[in-house]
Amino acid sequence: MTFVLQGVRRMPFTLAFTFVFLLIGVITGSLWSAAHDKPWFEMVATGLPSFAEGRWWTLFTSPLFADPPFAYLTLLPLILGGIGWAEWQFGSLRTIGLVIVGHLVGVLGAAGILALFTPVDWRWSDRLSQALDVGPSCGAMTALVFAIATLPSPWRLRARIAIVLWVTISVLYLGQLYDLEHAVAMTAALVVSGMLPAFRHPEGRPTEREWRLLAFAGLIAIGAIQIIDLAVPFDGPLGENAPVYSFFDVALDVVVIAFIANGVRIGYRIAWLATVVLAIFNLVTAVISFALIPVLLSGGRIGSVWDVVGLQIAPTLLWVAMLIVMFIARGAFRVPFRRSRRRLSTTPVTPQAVRETLHETGGGTLSWMATWRGNSHMEAADGVIAYQTHSGVAILLGDPIVPDGNERDALEAYASAAQQMGYIPCAFSSSEKIRLAMPQGWRSIVVAEDTLVDLPGLEFKGKAWGAVRTAINRAARENIEFRMVRLADEPWSVRAQVRAISEQWTGDKGLPEMRFTLGTVDDAMDPEVAVGIAVDAEGSLHGVTSWLPVYGPGGVVEGWTLDLMRRRDGGFGPVMEFLIGAAAQHFSEQGHSFISLSGAPLVRTEDTETNAIYAVLDRVAQLVEPLYGFRSLHKFKQKFNPRAEPMHLLYRDEGDLPRVGIALTRAYLPDSSLHDLVGSAAPALRG
Repeated sequence: MTFVLQGVRRMPFTLAFTFVFLLIGVITGSLWSAAHDKPWFEMVATGLPSFAEGRWWTLFTSPLFADPPFAYLTLLPLILGGIGWAEWQFGSLRTIGLVIVGHLVGVLGAAGILALFTPVDWRWSDRLSQALDVGPSCGAMTALVFAIATLPSPWRLRARIAIVLWVTISVLYLGQLYDLEHAVAMTAALVVSGMLPAFRHPEGRPTEREWRLLAFAGLIAIGAIQIIDLAVPFDGPLGENAPVYSFFDVALDVVVIAFIANGVRIGYRIAWLATVVLAIFNLVTAVISFALIPVLLSGGRIGSVWDVVGLQIAPTLLWVAMLIVMFIARGAFRVPFRRSRRRLSTTPVTPQAVRETLHETGGGTLSWMATWRGNSHMEAADGVIAYQTHSGVAILLGDPIVPDGNERDALEAYASAAQQMGYIPCAFSSSEKIRLAMPQGWRSIVVAEDTLVDLPGLEFKGKAWGAVRTAINRAARENIEFRMVRLADEPWSVRAQVRAISEQWTGDKGLPEMRFTLGTVDDAMDPEVAVGIAVDAEGSLHGVTSWLPVYGPGGVVEGWTLDLMRRRDGGFGPVMEFLIGAAAQHFSEQGHSFISLSGAPLVRTEDTETNAIYAVLDRVAQLVEPLYGFRSLHKFKQKFNPRAEPMHLLYRDEGDLPRVGIALTRAYLPDSSLHDLVGSAAPALRG
């Protein structure tokens, strides 16, 4: 209701115009019967005949009608989407000005073009010079183009490409009077909006992503034109076409163009080569067609030169433009087709080098996870970046491990390397410091909270610490001992119990252990990882936790991050409260600054701003919650009164989010299909 009221307040002109537009359609009957059959149509419609007879008032009456009735179905979305969006952005008075000027420019500009070609024997211009038109589409399109100018990059470029392709193909191949008016209004709006200082954006050389997008759009346009040539009758400026519909030809063209276009979108080298070959082939074919025109004319196969030139000139020019783009942007198409060769760095980074860099420069609370198996690494900005690739996405894990001040350079190097290899770059669970250093134009959303407990002066006093204090006291009464160990140094009996507890926990879930930001017992065997265990008088383990070191510059361990949490079924009840509380005391006595209870994966606070990717992440979280209990885990950590710091997902733009959501699912569950995930979660959800 609030949004509706806000819309009424911010779009009064759009809503009022829509109401009047529909009301006139009802009163005149044009809403359900063709307006051009009405006796009054010539008195309200624009066109060369109206202007020649002095009906200039039609400039102001024509936007209030639509013809034929189905045009209302296309005009209403354009009115609400174009005029409404512009009014939301610019206000009512500016939008009214845009609509009026855009309508006048489109209608009068088209009439001027047709008047210019009147002396020419051109069937298309002769037909349109006798046509009449009604509708507010020119003004709505002008408003839409100006609204698009307010979009951030790269959505601005994408939207402009889409509207240019739509209008260009319409005017060339459908060729109605309103198509010509749209082309005039759109061209004027693009030129003016690009010149105004308020909409002027600093533009450098197009990025690899933009070159790929431009080439992709060009191929789609050529494919659409071929489909029109094969299957759609038209009578436009390029001539008249009445094809015989061939499903096989259309399907073949669509499949070939789609296959090549997808490769161009990714940046495959082989797709670049295929596009160049296809462009040269089509240009050679066009040259041969033009060369055969005299033969075809003398043989009576065609009636005029335009029968060939009209149908060939548009695709020929597009293939010429495509060939030029592909050669200028050839550096953007270097992605190997084989995934095994798609590496972000040609210089190998050894696991030992990752550790040495981490010891030297320090890192964030998740940085030790960079040493885990399953990660790839690249050198960047005098440091190291850990990442994983899934479903065409490169996911940077946590923060770059680089010296202070080099974060932006590292992120830009990573993003550039990922894009060069055809991956969508993003960073997951990054700190606020890294968010502030993300590349220009990137976005961020909060995907978790890092829960931190400061250790200096830590005392479990007061009501807030009641659960932890009770657990420690009860453990003392029941002879449950806390020990902080290096698991790799423990006897076989202890290690065997740890594995048994973990396997029991995993087996109960019906899914393999999650990975990515969640470690395993093998990761806890690392000599630099501290492991807390709860042992009774008989030597039986009741629970185990592992703690990852958080290094500062110079090899100093500043804190510890909680990773593995496992408890024995039927064992000591509050064992986790006991283990974490005892570990906090232990690390505090050793002089460390903090412990991080880490962020529960796929969990965010309810007041976090919503975003499209949450629809994916929340669904995955709902499925695995009965099995892994992330939300309950997040609630459990509040017993330790932590302070929260946001953990961010950094990404280029909203167009990447669906793929990023899929990639994160694969990162956490690399060995499970979505079918397995749903099947395993269903019984727990029903229970």
